[in-house]
Amino acid sequence: MKTIAVITGASKGIGKEFADRIAEYGKVDEVWAIARSADKLEALKESVPYPVRPIALDLSREESFREYASLLREEKPFIKLLINCSGFGKFGAVTDVPTSENLNMISLNCAALTAITQESLPYMGKGSDVIQIASVAAYQPIPYIGVYGATKAYVLSFSRALNREVKGKGIHVMAVCPFWTKTEFFNRAINKDDGKVIVKKYAAMYMPSQIVGKAYRDIKKKNKDVSMYGFVANAQTLATKILPHKLIMSFWQSQQKLK
Repeated sequence: MKTIAVITGASKGIGKEFADRIAEYGKVDEVWAIARSADKLEALKESVPYPVRPIALDLSREESFREYASLLREEKPFIKLLINCSGFGKFGAVTDVPTSENLNMISLNCAALTAITQESLPYMGKGSDVIQIASVAAYQPIPYIGVYGATKAYVLSFSRALNREVKGKGIHVMAVCPFWTKTEFFNRAINKDDGKVIVKKYAAMYMPSQIVGKAYRDIKKKNKDVSMYGFVANAQTLATKILPHKLIMSFWQSQQKLK
């Protein structure tokens, strides 16, 4: 039976970093790299240390889940590692973002992650791991990034609960909660057409290498269900657990000069 790692959102950013550094996790026979861009997935063959199987799918479309499930039934691999990195965010008031885009964000960040996870679990077993990309934004309501934050709260809650459900099968699920991270995320999050600048101050900006390095170390700690890198990220998360969220939201709006 072929042992594989499955990585969604593998063509860029944190997903690509996970793929390039897969050897830090361990040995697999093949990496199934999933994203929309076939060309970028093909390019992974030059940087990933194990054989790469490019799978060009648009995970915002339900047909993609059926294609993935069909491929699993055909190949019958053992999934040693699943990493769900696909997702995006938008900066702006809910009413300033098209309804279709907000719904697409929910679909990709929540529904696709759930579907890929659920289709994968029957092919996982003792020693398998799941890494889900959530966010520090999962811990608090964030005006003007509200839909994105809510989707990541779902990812965090779903991942921690699932970790308990599959523990008896020897499967470990861990949510990764990055703070601001220097990736292509901002290319889509910022609407350059309307001239509105939502985020004016970044308390810290980390690199994908830092997030991924910490995640690969933490996934080996089988009692750990959340991975978070950086002092600022941990301090802010602690504050959200101590202070009223009304105060946290007011501070955010004041910091960013948002009414």
